[in-house]
Amino acid sequence: MGFGLTNIKIIIAEDYDQMSAKAAHIMADEISLRPDGVFGFATGGTPVGMYKELIRMRQAGEVSFAKVTAFNLDEYYPIEKANDQSYDYFMKDNLFNHVDIDHSRLNIPNGECSDPVAECISYEAKIAAAGGIDLQLIGIGLNGHIGFNEPADHFTNATNHIELTESTIRANRRFFVHEKDVPRHALTMGIRTIMSAQKILLIANGEKKSGILEQVLFGDITPKVPASVLQLHHNVTIVIDKPAGAKIAARI
Repeated sequence: MGFGLTNIKIIIAEDYDQMSAKAAHIMADEISLRPDGVFGFATGGTPVGMYKELIRMRQAGEVSFAKVTAFNLDEYYPIEKANDQSYDYFMKDNLFNHVDIDHSRLNIPNGECSDPVAECISYEAKIAAAGGIDLQLIGIGLNGHIGFNEPADHFTNATNHIELTESTIRANRRFFVHEKDVPRHALTMGIRTIMSAQKILLIANGEKKSGILEQVLFGDITPKVPASVLQLHHNVTIVIDKPAGAKIAARI
């Protein structure tokens, strides 16, 4: 089931598996159109099913990542790449080690760097040198954050070193043995960087996301709800399951 909100296309899938498959096919279609394109990837529980479908498609010969350049949305800071909770580890374990992508074309913020500000400047320069991002995949936090751009008094610009809110730290607590192990900072593409992508693909699932999606799509554009800025982007596709779409289905 698909709907349009001027610049935003909304696809409501029956369940998580269908959502994952639809999102995977959208990205695969874009890769087929731009086999040497620049694609942005995201971490978290939501895209795992999508990545499994992309792996299946690669194994079936339906898509190739051979010439793709990849940029990851964010990374904890500080964190070792070998840590199984790092986003470097996550992306390789859930996708990149299972498809034919050239690992020299992988770009993930370095959570081991000694100078996070310099790392952010360097990362932004790499995106610019690659010609910008053709399609950026994002999820959405319960507080409306995209990447690790938390609610604030102003929208962030370029890739930046950010302090995580307590709500995000609590949400991430389940992935770590001890709360003290949860990183308090992150390196993340800024709002301007995300909005500079030619296309944005947002995925979300579960009833718990229904309220924030309603705010994002029908509320004011405000840095207090970072994802609300997507209302200003020229080409956004949102793929969600029925529970996540519970509060917006009647409005679209």
